[in-house]
Amino acid sequence: MPDWFNHLMQLLALPEYGLSTVFVVAFVSATLLPMGSEPAVFGLIKLNPELFWPAIVVATAGNTLGGAVSWAMGLGTHKAVDKARGGATELRALAWLERFGPKACLLSWLPVVGDPLCAVAGWMKFPFWPCIAYMAIGKFARYLTMTAALLWFFPGSIAP
Repeated sequence: MPDWFNHLMQLLALPEYGLSTVFVVAFVSATLLPMGSEPAVFGLIKLNPELFWPAIVVATAGNTLGGAVSWAMGLGTHKAVDKARGGATELRALAWLERFGPKACLLSWLPVVGDPLCAVAGWMKFPFWPCIAYMAIGKFARYLTMTAALLWFFPGSIAP
């Protein structure tokens, strides 16, 4: 690998930078931008195994906060559409989602549909705090499962 890349990876792996980097990557990846944060979490943990639980918690917090932003964007969009139309809008096609309510946010960990689901929860005016709680549970389970699986499949240590 190029020296600059190795230097960058070592810098980002430092505990004082690594956790904040994981937070930012997890936050951004929970918005509607197409990126994943699992490689950043896995990389930090491979370089600093003692940061396993802090990295999982920080990634969960960043990803949940990003989901909260998506929820707020969905709510704001709904209000803007209501104002433009002069009345309330209903999404009949999403009746099944209404049946589950905030519990549907448990699925926010799913690839492709998980992040937009947070925005749809805001659009549908699901209660904020229950949605955040369910998002956090789902996202924590994802980070724990994905990181443990990656560590199991790639158990070797990284040489400096």
